[in-house]
Amino acid sequence: MDVRLLLALLLGIATIIVLVLRTRLDAFVALLIAAVVTGGVAGQSAGDIVESITTGFGNTLASIGIVIGLGVGIGKILEVSGAAEALARAFLRLFGAGREPWALSSTGALVSIPVFCDSGYVIMNPLARSIARVEQKGYVTLALALGAGMAVTHCLVPPTPGPLGVAGIIGADLGGLILAGLVFTVILVPVGVLYAKWIGPRLEPEISESVRAAVYGTTAAGEHATTATLDRPRGGGTEVTEIVETTGSGGDAGGSASALGTPPDGAPPHRVGALLASLPLLIPILLIVTNTVATAIDKSNQGALTGDYVPSDWVVALAFIGNPVIALVIGIVLAVYLLLPRWTPRGRVHGWLADAAASAGLIILITGAGGALGMVLRESGVGDALAVAIAAISLPGVLVPFLVSSLVRLAQGSGTVAMITAASVTAPLVGALGISPLVATLAAAQGRS
Repeated sequence: MDVRLLLALLLGIATIIVLVLRTRLDAFVALLIAAVVTGGVAGQSAGDIVESITTGFGNTLASIGIVIGLGVGIGKILEVSGAAEALARAFLRLFGAGREPWALSSTGALVSIPVFCDSGYVIMNPLARSIARVEQKGYVTLALALGAGMAVTHCLVPPTPGPLGVAGIIGADLGGLILAGLVFTVILVPVGVLYAKWIGPRLEPEISESVRAAVYGTTAAGEHATTATLDRPRGGGTEVTEIVETTGSGGDAGGSASALGTPPDGAPPHRVGALLASLPLLIPILLIVTNTVATAIDKSNQGALTGDYVPSDWVVALAFIGNPVIALVIGIVLAVYLLLPRWTPRGRVHGWLADAAASAGLIILITGAGGALGMVLRESGVGDALAVAIAAISLPGVLVPFLVSSLVRLAQGSGTVAMITAASVTAPLVGALGISPLVATLAAAQGRS
C-alpha cells in the first residue's frame, strides 16, 4: 500500500479520536475535519475534497436521514406514553416468578430498538429496583440483564439510529439487517442473562451504601410502590403480578397523568396494553422485512438473482409500504394515535416530537459526516489502496470494520462515533474485497460493543 495513502487513513482516524477526546469540538465537526485531513494528505485538491464531502454527506442522508428522524420519534412516544412499562409488565407476567432477569432482558431488547439505550434504561431501571426490593437481593443481576438486552438491539436492530447510520453509509438492506440483528438478538440475549446471573451475585456485595439504601431500603415517595406491599418476604420467588400492578417508573417520562394531560371528567385512567404498545414498533419492522423477503422470493421465481430484474406488481405494492420511510411514517402515526390518550394536548405532542427531532439531529449530522469521510476515502484512492493491502496480507475483509470500530470505541468511548468511523473506512472496501454490505454493517456495529 502507498505509504502516503496509509498515512492519510491513520491520520484521519487519529484526528477523530484526538478531537473528540481533547477538544471542545463534537463528533460531527471531528469527522468533517478528519475528511479534510485525509483528503489533503492523500493528495486531493481543495475543490475535490469539498465536492467529496458534500456529495458523501448528501448521498448518505438521502437514504437514511428521514428514517432516523422517524425512528427516534416513535421511541419518544413509547417513552412518554408508558408503553415501555406496559411491555415490561407483559414480559414479567409471561416469564413468571423467579425468571425476572429473563423478563427484563427481553423487555430491554424490545424497548431499545426505537428508544435510545440510555433513556430506555432510565425508564426501566426503577422496575428492576422494585423487584429487587421485594426479594431483598439480586439488583445487580437484574440491572445487568436489563442493560445486556438493551445493548444487543441498540447495536444491531434498526430503527435504532446507530445501525441505521452504518447501513446508510455502507449500503446494507435494512430488511436484511433487521432479520440478521434479530437472529443475533435471540442468540446473544441468553448469553447476557446467563452472564448477569453468574457475575451479579459476585458483584452484589460491592454495591455502594447509598445505592443499597435506595434499592433495598424504604420506598421513596416518588415511586408507585409501597413498602407494605413490596417488602413482604416471599417463599417461592417474586409475586410478579402484584409487583407489576403496583410499580412504575414515575415521573413525567413514564406516562404519568401530568405528562399526558388532564382527562375529562368521568374518563377512565389511561392504560396502554402490551399489544397496543408493541404495534408502532412491530408493524414497521414487519413491513420492512416483508418487503425484503418478497423481493428475494420474486427474484428467485424469475431466475433473476444475478441478471436484470423487473419486480412483479404485488412486489411493487409491498415495496412501497415496506420502504423504510413509509413503514416508519405508519409507525409514528400509530404511536401518536394508539398510545396517547385523546385528551393529550396537541402542543404537548408537538413538543415531544420536537424533542425527538433535536435528539435525532446530532445523530443525523454525524451519520452524514461519516458518509462524507467515506466518500473522501473512496475518491482519494485510500479505499482502493487499503483493499489491495488487505488482500495482500490475506486479512479477512470483515475484520476491518470490527477492528476499526473496536479501536475507536476503546480510544474515545462513543459507540456511535466508533460505528460511523468504521462504516466510513469500510464503505470503499465493500466492492473491492467482495464483502457483503450486510456482514460489514454487522461487524461495524458489533465492534462498538
